[in-house]
Amino acid sequence: MVPTVEWRDGAVRILDQSRLPGAVEFLDCRDYHTVARAIKELRVRGAPAIGVTAAMGVALGAQFIQVTEYEDFAQGVLEICAHLAATRPTAVNLFWALERMKQTVARSRGKPLEDIKRGLIEESQRLLDDDIAVNKAIGRHGAELVADGHAILTHCNAGALATAGYGTALGVVRAAWEQGKKIRVLAGETRPVLQGARLTVWELMQDRIPVTLITDNMAGALMKLGRINLCVVGADRIAANGDVANKIGTYSIAVLAMAHGIPFYVAAPHSTIDLSTASGDQIQIEHRMPQEVISVFGSPPIAPVGVEVLNPAFDVTPADYVTAIITERGVVKPHELPERFRS
Repeated sequence: MVPTVEWRDGAVRILDQSRLPGAVEFLDCRDYHTVARAIKELRVRGAPAIGVTAAMGVALGAQFIQVTEYEDFAQGVLEICAHLAATRPTAVNLFWALERMKQTVARSRGKPLEDIKRGLIEESQRLLDDDIAVNKAIGRHGAELVADGHAILTHCNAGALATAGYGTALGVVRAAWEQGKKIRVLAGETRPVLQGARLTVWELMQDRIPVTLITDNMAGALMKLGRINLCVVGADRIAANGDVANKIGTYSIAVLAMAHGIPFYVAAPHSTIDLSTASGDQIQIEHRMPQEVISVFGSPPIAPVGVEVLNPAFDVTPADYVTAIITERGVVKPHELPERFRS
């Protein structure tokens, strides 16, 4: 799998996911403003990948702060962080990664500024390496829940493309496949931006893992027919009570899964768990432009001109509909989060 994001030759190189699956193209960001636009425009997406990319954006921006005093440098980094924080409000990994970068600067007081700049690059690389290791641990724990012959429904893209590599929900799939289990993935198309059709299907086909594309509104019928054994999705933010914010349409799948007695799992790293948010009611939901709904990737409008459009990018699945959350520390019930992740 090609890298989602990496530091290369003094730039942040991003696999441009807006071009997939038609073309594999890279965007070399040479200033933090370009990194911010890439996040905002979904050229890079997925909560863990956004976090790593933002961290690299901070490191990149810091290289161009031309001051001589620590306080002025630290203020410059805070301004870069604020700019990146304004890109997308729902995914908590973005803010978690920015806080890591701020802490790196705070711990470096007294060091030469050039050493601090180099340390920020190193910290962003640690975030990338840690994310891959965490995803593989999630995969190992989640694979224990998957039986040979299972058909797994997933929604949106929570694979290598949504992370620094390997994936969360698709990390579970990959780990089960690597164990020799004969599984099949059913990927919902994920309207309106089609992350399932464009990205999940693409990366599973790259790995030769059997995958079937379905429209989002087929899930209930396929569950009734016994064609789905379990659901595994990612998350953009998980509240302290276990409520899960994920791509719009996730809640509907969870309700259908409960109605049909099918396990519904959420795979996410600890950085996605936000214990400062009591419940899903407090999670800010990003609303995106109407054009994403009335046009499909630049196609002619598929709805009458002037129609009113709703386009929330995420929904919140109540904890009661979540069978368990698969983390790098193991599989936990939603109500166990505060106890397991307080420290």
